[in-house]
Amino acid sequence: MNSISASASDFLRAEHVTMRYGGFTALSDVSVSFPKGQLTAIIGPNGAGKGTLFNVLSGAFPPSEGKVIYEGADITGTPQHKFARLGIAKSFQITNVFPQLSAQENVRIAIQALSCRYDIWSPRSGLKAMQEQAAQLLDMVGLTDHHHRLAANLAHGEQRSLEIAMALACDPRLLLLDEPTAGMSPEETVVMMDLITQLASERTVILVEHKMKLVMGICNRLIVLHHGEFLAEGTPDDIRNNDEVRRVYLGQGNH
Repeated sequence: MNSISASASDFLRAEHVTMRYGGFTALSDVSVSFPKGQLTAIIGPNGAGKGTLFNVLSGAFPPSEGKVIYEGADITGTPQHKFARLGIAKSFQITNVFPQLSAQENVRIAIQALSCRYDIWSPRSGLKAMQEQAAQLLDMVGLTDHHHRLAANLAHGEQRSLEIAMALACDPRLLLLDEPTAGMSPEETVVMMDLITQLASERTVILVEHKMKLVMGICNRLIVLHHGEFLAEGTPDDIRNNDEVRRVYLGQGNH
C-alpha cells in the first residue's frame, strides 16, 4: 500500500480508511494527511473515490475500517452536527440553500442555528448582530451587491458562493469543499478559485476536484486517488512529473 506517512503535527489525517458498500470497495486502505494552513486538493478521475473520502473526512458517514484524526483527537463516527463546534465546515457538490429567502437571510439562519445550539434563550436584540455578521460574510465571498436578492435569483456561481458564506458562519479552522466549481461557467470558475485562494490564506482548506489543471495553479499540495486507492501526493510540480499519475490521469484528457 502506498500512503503518506503520519506525523504528530498533522492537522487532519485519515488512517487506513476503507469504505465498502455491500460487495463494492470504494476506498481501500487509504492513509492521507493534511498539514495546517495549507490548501490541498484531492483529485483523480471519475470513480477514483474522491467523493467517498470527502464524505468520510466530513463525517457524512464513518468508514468501514480505519479512523479520522483531527487536531490529535479521533473523530471517527462523530455526529455531523458536532463538526461546527469542532471548527470544521463543509460545502457539498449540490448547492444547499433556501431558494425563497434572501442571501442575507440564508446566512443569518446559518449563524442563528449555531448560536441556538449553545443558547436557546438568545435575546431578539442579538438578531441585529447576526444580520451584520451575515452581511460581512456575504461581502467576504463577493456578494456585496446581492444581500437582499432571493437565493433562487442568484446565478449558479453566486449560489455556490452563498453556500460557502453559510459554511463560514462557524468561523471554521478547517473548510472542506466538494467540487466547488461543478456546473460553473469558465467566468464563474475563475471567481470561485480566487475566492478559495483568499479563504485559504486564513484557514486550512481541503477541496475535492476532478479538474486537475484547475487546481494546479492554486494548491500547495495535491493528493491523487485512483480506483479507490492512494496513488500519489506532492506539490503541483511533483504531480506533473509523476509518471504513474501521467499514465492513469493526465493521459485521460481531463480539463
